[in-house]
Amino acid sequence: MPSARRSLSTRVGEFFAIDDDWERPASPIGRRDWLVGIVLSVAGILFLELARSVVEIHAGGQPLWVQWAAIVSGAMLMVWRRQHPILVGVLAAGHMFIVGVTMPMVMAQLALQTVYFVAIYAAVAYARHRRSALLVVAGITVFMLLWVGWQLALGGGLAEMTEDSVADGADGWFSPNVGAVATTVAVNAFYFVGAILVGQIAWRGARQRARLEEQAQTIARQADSLKRRAVVDERLRIARELHDVVGHHVSVIGIQAAAARRVIDKRPDEAAKALSQIEESSRDAVSQMRSLLGTLRDIQETADVDDAAATEQVRSKRAKGPAAQPSRSPEPGLTDLPALVAERTANGLTTAYELVETREGAHARVAPPIALTLYRITQEALANITRHSTATTSDVVLRVVEDAPAGAYAEVEVLDNGRARVGTSGTGLGQLGMRERAASHKGTVEIGARPTGGYRVRVRIPLGELDVASI
Repeated sequence: MPSARRSLSTRVGEFFAIDDDWERPASPIGRRDWLVGIVLSVAGILFLELARSVVEIHAGGQPLWVQWAAIVSGAMLMVWRRQHPILVGVLAAGHMFIVGVTMPMVMAQLALQTVYFVAIYAAVAYARHRRSALLVVAGITVFMLLWVGWQLALGGGLAEMTEDSVADGADGWFSPNVGAVATTVAVNAFYFVGAILVGQIAWRGARQRARLEEQAQTIARQADSLKRRAVVDERLRIARELHDVVGHHVSVIGIQAAAARRVIDKRPDEAAKALSQIEESSRDAVSQMRSLLGTLRDIQETADVDDAAATEQVRSKRAKGPAAQPSRSPEPGLTDLPALVAERTANGLTTAYELVETREGAHARVAPPIALTLYRITQEALANITRHSTATTSDVVLRVVEDAPAGAYAEVEVLDNGRARVGTSGTGLGQLGMRERAASHKGTVEIGARPTGGYRVRVRIPLGELDVASI
């Protein structure tokens, strides 16, 4: 279906961007502006005197100082052409009319013609509002063309040109009257319309540069926002890590402390064993907390450094110092689940572990981020059983399935046979952390009591091609 043809007024409006709300910033008057006005004044007087040395200048009987004043007053308008472009355009049009009526040969000098052209150009290029600029320069152009027409029709300009043409023996295609009128109108039309078009092109160039600057600023703001978001996300991850690590070890310490208190008088050997396990668990907790806090310091230090080379220098400096960087043990994964379960069993909670995988060793090849997520969720679920449940047994089932209809996935399920203990209601941060961890990998979470009794936590995370190697 052919598109509707746009009217001339619509095209003109689009070219002059009359609906654009952008305002070109006003440039302050500087030394360069004053220099332009002074140079044009001096050049105008110089060219006037050069012309006077060649031909007789008809200035309507005006004295020399008035002629000079006309040139200087017009040239000095250029000082404010960028600060007040519309006003300068109107004043230049009035100046052109007055000087043209009283001193036409002075008005025709190159310096003043340059001034009038630049004034109309500036009214378009530097105007704050497009609609007012278009109306003003269009009014000036129409007025000047009507004035030229009036001079040709009623003044002596046409008679003088045709007399000169006949005296010189002109023999062109057209009559002297037609040639004189057409030439004058064409020259003035190109003069005024050319100034307007060049001014609009300059305005569009400034508008494009402003858009590019806005886009660059937007990109910079977005980059800063993404940088801050990455830091916040990493801090939240570390907060979840701390919550899980501390919760796990504190629950173990609580169990061992209770056991030691019961047997310290009758079976001191068992009490000593429990205290030894408390000592080991507390040291492990402190070690992991130091590692996580060291990572947090790395994040803050890297976030405060903008230059990539400086960031690399900071990392290199930290790596070289023997005592500056705490040791980093490998993050736990799915292969560490049996040890986690065994630790819980040793601390008084009978816990069974079952691995279901469609290919041997698949659980060991799950991507480290997903493996860590499932490990931490299992750790938190077992810690919650200790803190908030009456359960005496629990089961941990790990499934890594590659041939499911909906795609490969890794799943961990923690079941227990207890019920919630009175007075141990938690803050809910543990379950929130589980959901956030799973959501970061587009996983699903089921947490709640089972109809047959007990409690269940089940988390399933889909695996892509890069999440499990060689599946």
